[in-house]
Amino acid sequence: MSGNVIGLTSAAAERVKELLADRGTPDAFIRVGVKTAGCSGLAYKLEFADAPDTGDEVVQAHGVKVIVDAKSVLYLLGTEMDYKVEQLKSGFVFNNPNKKGECGCGESFTV
Repeated sequence: MSGNVIGLTSAAAERVKELLADRGTPDAFIRVGVKTAGCSGLAYKLEFADAPDTGDEVVQAHGVKVIVDAKSVLYLLGTEMDYKVEQLKSGFVFNNPNKKGECGCGESFTV
């Protein structure tokens, strides 16, 4: 991960590129963070961002830039962001070493 807050797999980076291109803003960012939600307490959130906010961390990997929300850095340290395509679903997957548990459906987690 080379000192970044989070790492991206090549599959995640390719999907980020596609999303930004589809939006018509290939030079923009995807902001990654956590929010209070679900039965376990926290859930990952992704949103488009045209620029980083004060205190945000900018991570560069595989030709894309991702912003990590300043309030979420401690929850995401060491996390790997991946993109999986399965038979019935596809989406970003977070391999977070800080996670202590998660709900039964996997939508929320605790640290």
